[in-house]
Amino acid sequence: MTTDEILNELEIMFPNAHCELVHVNPFELAVAVALSAQTTDVAVNKVTPALFEKYPNPKLMAEASVKEIEEYIKKLGLFRNKAKNLKGMATVLVEEFDSVVPNTMEELLRLPGIGRKSANVILSVAYHIPAIAVDTHVERVSKRLGLAYKNDDVYTVEKKLNKKIKKERWNEAHHLFIFFGRYKCKSYRPDCNNCPFIHICKYQKQKQSQ
Repeated sequence: MTTDEILNELEIMFPNAHCELVHVNPFELAVAVALSAQTTDVAVNKVTPALFEKYPNPKLMAEASVKEIEEYIKKLGLFRNKAKNLKGMATVLVEEFDSVVPNTMEELLRLPGIGRKSANVILSVAYHIPAIAVDTHVERVSKRLGLAYKNDDVYTVEKKLNKKIKKERWNEAHHLFIFFGRYKCKSYRPDCNNCPFIHICKYQKQKQSQ
């Protein structure tokens, strides 16, 4: 199957694939993305309403203490480190970017708590700039569908997807792969029934060979 055919099938399966982190502006998205490391979007969405109400902009968050921020996110894993990163991110936004979340990879990587994957999410979702963020779902799906090798690191997977998928479909592909990985092609016990990719699936071939 071509990558276009794969994406077309995924569109049929998940016509409403989208970013599930609830936000209303780039700052809220950046915060939510930073909080989503090693936890679910559902868990993040439970703590962000109160957090955003208290700190609706970088200035107010930068002025808060790490301990104060911790109180709003303590139900999340790694909350102490995340609180430190949020204060650091807000401070950098205020001091270096006039409180505006930047829209280039180089500048986004200067924000504490924002790595390449998170930066790609911000570029794609907040600014509609073509980008593919490789999280665990995208990585797993890419390898199972033969778009990357089993031992490829996430940056290699990103580069391969960028090469194999038309640039105008990068943002769409990002969401489709996440929905497919999150709701059907799960890490453990994937739902292989009626999957249109069984004939190209590396997981299925490995399973049959065991």
